[in-house]
Amino acid sequence: MRVLFAGTPAVALPSLEVLREAGHEIVAVLTRPDAPLGRKRVMTPSPVAARAQELGLPVIKADKIDAEAAAAIAAAAPEVAAIVAYGALIPASALTLPTHGWINLHFSLLPAWRGAAPVQHSVINGDEITGASTFLLEKGLDTGPVYGTMTETIRPTDTSAALLERLSHSGAILLAQTIDGIGAGALTGIPQQGEISLAPKLTLEDGHVAWGEPALAINRRIRGVTSEPGAWTMLAGQRFKLGPVLMRPDVTDLVPGQLLISGKTVVVGTGSHAVELVDVQPAGKKLMKATDWARGLGNKEDVVFE
Repeated sequence: MRVLFAGTPAVALPSLEVLREAGHEIVAVLTRPDAPLGRKRVMTPSPVAARAQELGLPVIKADKIDAEAAAAIAAAAPEVAAIVAYGALIPASALTLPTHGWINLHFSLLPAWRGAAPVQHSVINGDEITGASTFLLEKGLDTGPVYGTMTETIRPTDTSAALLERLSHSGAILLAQTIDGIGAGALTGIPQQGEISLAPKLTLEDGHVAWGEPALAINRRIRGVTSEPGAWTMLAGQRFKLGPVLMRPDVTDLVPGQLLISGKTVVVGTGSHAVELVDVQPAGKKLMKATDWARGLGNKEDVVFE
C-alpha cells in the first residue's frame, strides 16, 4: 500500500518503523513544524521528522492541513493515511485525499477515552485494562468505525509514560495489520459500541496534588500525569515537583500534606493513609531522591505541603 504517515512525537516512531518493515511504501510523512527545544529554545524537528529525514522520506511539515499541505498530500497520491499522534485535527476537506481514508491508531478501547489524553485519563481513573484501537477518521472526535483492537493490562506501578511506551509498540503491530487488511479488501470498520468517555488534553493544573484526597487517588493522579504535565504541590510559595509515590498504609496519623521525615523515608499525609515520596524536584533544582532533599532540611519538623 502507498501510505502517508502522519505523526509527530516519539510515541509514533514504532508505527512508522513497523509499517516500513511490513513492506508498505511510505510516500510522504506529515508532521508538525520544528519547535523550540531546551533552555536555548533551539528550533528542533519533531522525532518523526528527524527519523523520516534519516530514511530519506519526503516530509510535509504543517500545523494544520491548509491548501498547501493538502496539495502536497494529493501529489503524493497515498492509497491510505496512517495517523499516530499527529497533534492536529484533520479537516473534513482532507478526509478523502487518501483513497481509503485516514486510519488512526488511538491508545484506548474506543469508545472509552475519546480525546487527546486517553492513557493519562485511564491511569488517573484507575482502569485495570486499556489498549489501542484502529479506526477510520470522520468528522466527529474519535467517533469513526473501528477496524481492530488490542488490550493491555495496567500495572499497579505504571506511569502514563511507561504504559504509552508499551502501547506504542503493540499498537504499531495492530496498525500494520489493519493497513494490510484494508489493502487486501478483507477488513471493514465496525461502528463503536459501549459507554463513551472523554479524555481531554491535561493542563498543568491537572498535576496539582490535593492532599485531602485518599492515598489511592493521589497515587493514580501522580502516575497518570507522569511524565506530562507532571505532578506538583506547593511548598513555601513555590512549585515542588513530585515523582511517583509508594503507598504507606501503616502510617495513618498525619494530617493531609504533613511530612514525616526519618533517616530512610519521607512520607506525606493524605485523606486516608500516608504515601512515601521517592523522587522530588524542589523549585530551581534538579530531580533528586526525596531522602537527599529531606537531609538538607536538618531538624525541621513543621514541613507541610499546600
